[in-house]
Amino acid sequence: MAAVPRTARTFAALTLAFGLIALAVPRTAPAAPVADSPAAPPAADVKGVLDKAYAALKAKQNDDGSFAPKLGGPGITALTAAALIRAGHGADDPVVAKALKYLETRVKPDGGVYDKGLANYTTCLAIMTFKEANKDGKYDKVIESATKFVKGLQYGEGTDPKDVKFGGTGYDGKSRPDLSNTQFFVEALVAAGTPKDDPAIKKAVAFISRSQNLPGEFNDQPYAAKASDDDKGGFVYNPLDQSNDKSDKRTADGGLRSEGGMTYAGLKSFLYAGVGKDDPRVKAAVGWIKRHYTVDENPGMGKAGLFYYYQTFAKAMTALGEDEFEDAKGVKHPWRKELFEKLKAGQKPDGSWANDNKAFLENQPELATAFAVLALTYCEK
Repeated sequence: MAAVPRTARTFAALTLAFGLIALAVPRTAPAAPVADSPAAPPAADVKGVLDKAYAALKAKQNDDGSFAPKLGGPGITALTAAALIRAGHGADDPVVAKALKYLETRVKPDGGVYDKGLANYTTCLAIMTFKEANKDGKYDKVIESATKFVKGLQYGEGTDPKDVKFGGTGYDGKSRPDLSNTQFFVEALVAAGTPKDDPAIKKAVAFISRSQNLPGEFNDQPYAAKASDDDKGGFVYNPLDQSNDKSDKRTADGGLRSEGGMTYAGLKSFLYAGVGKDDPRVKAAVGWIKRHYTVDENPGMGKAGLFYYYQTFAKAMTALGEDEFEDAKGVKHPWRKELFEKLKAGQKPDGSWANDNKAFLENQPELATAFAVLALTYCEK
């Protein structure tokens, strides 16, 4: 198993959400005023929080248009630009336009969008961004080439379909696959217009299924059979950790711990890939979420990766399509309102966010704020 640089582990883990991966659905102003939904926060309140966040991000942007390039190459810049476009700022907005110009300079001859590493993550994020900003087909060729590039990073042809790595993607074409990279991969392909029955998406679903604590037809891995009742239905970061004696993801019984961010990522990926809500994998994931629903922490991780969790939570809940989510105790949660109130309460006076927990670089305001803005764009009905 190839060694993974610390910067790759940290950025990747939190980049997970990339809602940019907002499924690339542009947000446009409604033709007429729309009444506020009782299941969502007032639009004016959301706008007020987003306006403060925009000012904070504008102040953090570098002269070349980038955002924290030393932390994650072009990834945070792509994430920020996509989030701002979803928040209502067009491609011609000064902050967004500068970010797009910077991203254009990071496009490589092989179609990838990266610097020295994290090729899958940053290219997938860039696909989302260019799709969000793709007016009059300006980025058609860039998106097409980038999509071909990330497909080439997948463990597909040449990998035994029975191998746990089959269908997954890692940080690049050499590193081991994981659920975080693979969920970005699926979201990027779907956003780029790849059919849901495309072989690359179907292979990715196979890996994602093997990342779920659900033994049986779709997951033949030993760790799944050792899952506790509490972990069943949830998703793990990397099924290969089952054979890694040094992994802190392993349980005393030899299983792997389910995590909140990963479970929402897995559920989202299934729904984006066309797996039906009646499928046992989806039902099991929803069951785990019912038992662990919260906006106070990232279940299984505490405060680590909290903003990554928020944006993944928001995207998965939106894909699930329920205005109120009923937990295992029968309590109905207007999740948009609850998430909005939590983010609003945590916004700093300058409009930014930062995680007190330093894991996954979320203590850096550029990253945490981009994730928060992305999550907020899903809070409106």
